[in-house]
Amino acid sequence: MSLPQSAAAVRHDPARRDFTSDNCSGAHPEIMSALHLANGGHQQAYGADSYTLHLTDTFRNHFGPEAEVFPVFNGTGANIVALQAVTSRWGAVICAEQAHLDEDEGGGPEQVAGLKLLAVPSEDGKMCPAAIERATAQASDVHSAQPLTLSLAQATELGTCYTPEEIRTLTACAHAHGLTVHMDGARLANAAVALDVPLSACTTDAGVDILSFGGTKNGLLFGDCVVVLAPSRVSGMPYLRKRSAQLASKMRFLSVQFEALLDGDLWQRNAGHANAMAQRLRRNLHGIEAVTVSRPVQANSVFATIPAAARARLADRYTLYLNDEAQGELRLTCSWDTTEEDVDAFSVEAAAAAGAARIAN
Repeated sequence: MSLPQSAAAVRHDPARRDFTSDNCSGAHPEIMSALHLANGGHQQAYGADSYTLHLTDTFRNHFGPEAEVFPVFNGTGANIVALQAVTSRWGAVICAEQAHLDEDEGGGPEQVAGLKLLAVPSEDGKMCPAAIERATAQASDVHSAQPLTLSLAQATELGTCYTPEEIRTLTACAHAHGLTVHMDGARLANAAVALDVPLSACTTDAGVDILSFGGTKNGLLFGDCVVVLAPSRVSGMPYLRKRSAQLASKMRFLSVQFEALLDGDLWQRNAGHANAMAQRLRRNLHGIEAVTVSRPVQANSVFATIPAAARARLADRYTLYLNDEAQGELRLTCSWDTTEEDVDAFSVEAAAAAGAARIAN
């Protein structure tokens, strides 16, 4: 069935591809189809619709029989709502020094939730139990914000993945110190596919208490979910979502996207394809002189150092995300719709730019 005409115009080049973020891609056709299916007639607002009511079963199939799901608009909103639900106002949240919470959410956790973030050292984005031990030991009296929550990112901001065993070790350490465990799962699907494990292996089965589950980066038009995995450790979710401006009135359009993503294998297909394209990009860049893949490639991001002159030439055709200016390190992220041709074209341009920069020098 053809869609009706619109007064809007195409204002971008549909053939353009960039590697700055998996937020740059459009929505998967199956997601757009699901939205169209949900668009007929009237449904009750604020989550009382048929699609949202079905969503609990969808998430319990992946995360266990106690899982409770709360759709929200975006990942920052999911993190802020989740952290408020498990952290008292006098509390602090331990996170990795590169955590999205600390570096990329505009102070939202502090401003909206009123929480102190304790960023601790990590290796390739992954924390170790010793860092948790030090953070809790330093908060010895009333003059310190009290660590009450540990927040992990899976995959991490540096593209690495915790194994289920590593997560279990961290959650055991956190729980031993009375901390609740939150996971920022903006790219959880990518991590689970990379590790070849179900979504529950890195979350429910590993001791995570509350999860921010990403959809936008894995083919959705918009939307993420807060998933409560341990209800006894969480309180006030419906009210916190509302007061944090994350309660959608037409929630069916959030929920039907997650049904399309999770009731079948779309989440695996999208994440698996993005991961595979990242591995292809890693292999291509590995053979270019003066270009170094600088971090392990485990999910859908490749970190590579490229000389400044070569980056300047690449910037004529691509928007670039500079992760570390001092090292000249780019983050290159693949999406569900990245093709082999996209990867190879970028690699050819990178090789030509690096070669031209050498000649110029």
